[in-house]
Amino acid sequence: MDKHANSPLQTIVIVGGGTSGWMTAAGLAKVLQGRFKIRLVESDDIGTIGVGEATIPMIRRFNQTLELDEDEFMRETQATFKLGIEFVNWGKLGDRYMHAFGAYGQALWTTEFHQYWLKMWLAGKAPDLERYSINRMACKANKFMRADASLPNSPLSEITHAFHFDASLYARYLRKYSEQRGVVRTEGKIARTVLRAGDGFVEALELENGIRVEGDLFIDCSGFRGLLIEEALGTGFEDWSHWLPCNRALAVPCENAGELTPYTRSTAHSAGWQWRIPLQSRIGNGHVYCSDFISDDEAAAVLLGNLDGKAGAEPRPIRFTAGKRKKMWNRNVIAVGLASGFLEPLESTSIHLVQAAIDKIVTFFPDRGFSQPDVDEFNTQMDFEYTRIRDFIILHYKLNHRDDSPFWRRCREMAVPESLTQRMELYRRHGRIFREGLELFTPVGWLQVMHGQGLKPEGYHPLVDVYGEQEVLDFLQSIESVIGKCVDVMPTHAEYIAQHCSAQPAR
Repeated sequence: MDKHANSPLQTIVIVGGGTSGWMTAAGLAKVLQGRFKIRLVESDDIGTIGVGEATIPMIRRFNQTLELDEDEFMRETQATFKLGIEFVNWGKLGDRYMHAFGAYGQALWTTEFHQYWLKMWLAGKAPDLERYSINRMACKANKFMRADASLPNSPLSEITHAFHFDASLYARYLRKYSEQRGVVRTEGKIARTVLRAGDGFVEALELENGIRVEGDLFIDCSGFRGLLIEEALGTGFEDWSHWLPCNRALAVPCENAGELTPYTRSTAHSAGWQWRIPLQSRIGNGHVYCSDFISDDEAAAVLLGNLDGKAGAEPRPIRFTAGKRKKMWNRNVIAVGLASGFLEPLESTSIHLVQAAIDKIVTFFPDRGFSQPDVDEFNTQMDFEYTRIRDFIILHYKLNHRDDSPFWRRCREMAVPESLTQRMELYRRHGRIFREGLELFTPVGWLQVMHGQGLKPEGYHPLVDVYGEQEVLDFLQSIESVIGKCVDVMPTHAEYIAQHCSAQPAR
């Protein structure tokens, strides 16, 4: 039996700040309530990537766990609301669809709503899927309001939102929160990682300024470098670039122009895609691309040629390889954020993966014995998170009908994981979609991408025919009408922000 088994931890050391480091510090400070020493080591000389300005609704649960006031959080981070992601030119040039958050339609007892819609749509008797989502229709009108729980039978109670925010301001906000709850920040660059004799666990960090930082549990938030998980422990990396070939990005802010939209936009270009993330103070933009098909200079020209307003800086280059560490928990080191792996931010999952890791650190919180079955299960669950999100992102590339560039033809023709092929074939036959376990994306998310990018089912669930055609048509028309009336009474996104959470001009 391990001599440390059942011996409680004393000190947790977080390596690296940025969004992942300070989210981890804040989450653990809140949950552990001062019972453990938490120390965060970072250097002001080392920049952070900060591409994760767009989020998904799960972030609200994290903020609620910290008991943050949502309006204050939004003011502090120049945030706007997000109801979904618009995809432009992904199926083919000229296409436009939305992956909106929240529910579609209304449930009937026999099968899922989309099956009733599918029958009528295949017969040419129903409009597009978007008409049955309040989030989607609010996006089209640039409207927003928070869900109103006092209207339980109304689509207005089903509005599901996330945020766009400045990642560096969010990190600063959480640093203040963390330090108020006892987290100690140590400034300095790490010169050497000291491994314990015998088992190779990390014993201490030696900084360039001579400070020695000892700990029991080390959380690596050092970014792509993986200072502890890779450089010190040699954990290994699982490369997914054969499925996700984009390997570079350029990021640049620009001035706001036009209406303040309550959604992220992803526009496909000849060798990748461009993100557009509206904040109160600016718009965040980036071009994710594959260097095998376009040069850096050409990629920069595409990005700068598709901005809403004047660029606020020179494009900042980022290089990456899609994939993940072979183990995210190795010995007494847990990798979080970019140190654990990278999936391009096409579906705004970067911050969610940080949140998922923090949640699982709490679930499998160790003693000094570091039980191997606990470590193995943590790694199994994080692998599941990554691989299911990976498949969802691959779907966007695989399911394209573009013939205007070699990049898109290569993506369409590539072999994909068997798990993804099975999902596509299941939908192709009768429009069936099933969620595996606790995977992040729901059937409604899969539906929107498969339909939006032109995967047309051959048929629908046979039990839809339990209802007569006119009954189904009346049902669909009623939902569409109610959603339209609800959107009409909503304020604009800009009006709602001005009333509730308008920030001071960025400094």
